[in-house]
Amino acid sequence: MESMDLLAPDELERIERENAGGLPANAILEIFRPRGVRLSEATFRKYVQAGLLPRSRRVGRKGKHQGSLGLYPVEAVRRINVIKKMMAEGHTLEDIRRSFVFHRNHIDQLQRDLSEVLDGFQEELGGRPLGGERRKSLEAQLATLRQRAQDLVRDVARLGSAVTAREDEMLRPQ
Repeated sequence: MESMDLLAPDELERIERENAGGLPANAILEIFRPRGVRLSEATFRKYVQAGLLPRSRRVGRKGKHQGSLGLYPVEAVRRINVIKKMMAEGHTLEDIRRSFVFHRNHIDQLQRDLSEVLDGFQEELGGRPLGGERRKSLEAQLATLRQRAQDLVRDVARLGSAVTAREDEMLRPQ
């Protein structure tokens, strides 16, 4: 087994804080390369296609004819760390696909999508000439929806964690 040095929790938090807007695939690969973690661009794409990592979003570059850049949500770094740890423990990609890691991807996407929709409503609301009471009512509804969305994502994550818990964890006395 190759020697590799996975990222510590404080390093993951720093990377997530410094790259909240996302990272291109090559930057993610470069985070792991000096640590001896074998991760090629093809393997990275395979993880994305298998649903283990979030998909990128296209972001236009400044300047004429610069095209766009694919940015992956920064949580992909944390997810790779978990995948590589699980593989080092002897788990197969199929084991990992059946684990909470796979479902966490979809839960994170749900959270991003709900935030995007609600942020769009907030922006639209800000640009509309509405009466004071009508505006207050819509803002209150939006705040309620944000809380419900947060609660939904939390509850889905809890259920996912319980459903995908490994048998050995479930056999332990509580």
